[in-house]
Amino acid sequence: MSTLIETIENEIISAIESDQLILPTLPEVSLRVREVAQDDNAGVADLSRVISNDAAISARIIKVCNSPLLRAAQPVETLQMAINRLGMGYSADLAVGLAMAQMFQATTDLIDSRMRDVWNRSTEVAGLCNMLAQQHTRLSPGQATLAGITHLIGALPILRFAEENEALLNDAYTLDEVIAKLHPKLGGMILKAWDFAPELCEVPEQYLNFQRQSEKPDFVDLVTVATIQSYAGTDHPYNELDCTTIPAFAQLGIDASPEEDEEEEDLSANMEAALALLG
Repeated sequence: MSTLIETIENEIISAIESDQLILPTLPEVSLRVREVAQDDNAGVADLSRVISNDAAISARIIKVCNSPLLRAAQPVETLQMAINRLGMGYSADLAVGLAMAQMFQATTDLIDSRMRDVWNRSTEVAGLCNMLAQQHTRLSPGQATLAGITHLIGALPILRFAEENEALLNDAYTLDEVIAKLHPKLGGMILKAWDFAPELCEVPEQYLNFQRQSEKPDFVDLVTVATIQSYAGTDHPYNELDCTTIPAFAQLGIDASPEEDEEEEDLSANMEAALALLG
């Protein structure tokens, strides 16, 4: 089985290198949002005008702004109000990430289901990253959310490859193994091709390195912790990890030892809000 997985990995890498399998490109709305966000002369109205072309993204940004995690004193009802409240950078990062939902669609039901699973996991981790950034670091919550949304982006070209490869399409175990082994490397390649900041490009490649030591809290730490927390209460192997031995928890100042009941209730409420943030 390992030989088959290695063979498929080599095929995917060769297909990418020969331009037979094209790495995904950012949606048009993401490109326009980034262009406005990087324009020193642009303002809230300009960003609002670009984002408002996509009703779904606009609604989700307003939802984020009204989330319990942000504890807004008064409800936000318009996109421009939301951007004013969140700030240009935060809003732009959210819009860029949320626009990626359209990339997670396929022509076969099986792969479409897999892509929805990847997107759902990505948004859960992104919501947790947002919460962790706010509560445990000085990192940008917007960039933290983007780090979470893109940490599994390397699964996309693998699933695209599977659509055209009947043997892999019908072998769920091998497909899972290929995704697990190859998505970190491909994720890094994709984010670099998109000209993402280096600190975001390293997230897909490093977030599963549970013994990684960072000099100060960074986005890899956030995604590592958020990934493990996203499996809490499940039978996934990550739920069995001893978090007290994982440096990312200590780096974020999170006590990974058993909590008191009251603290558990507070954590549970925050986790629930975070998991629902982008859902």
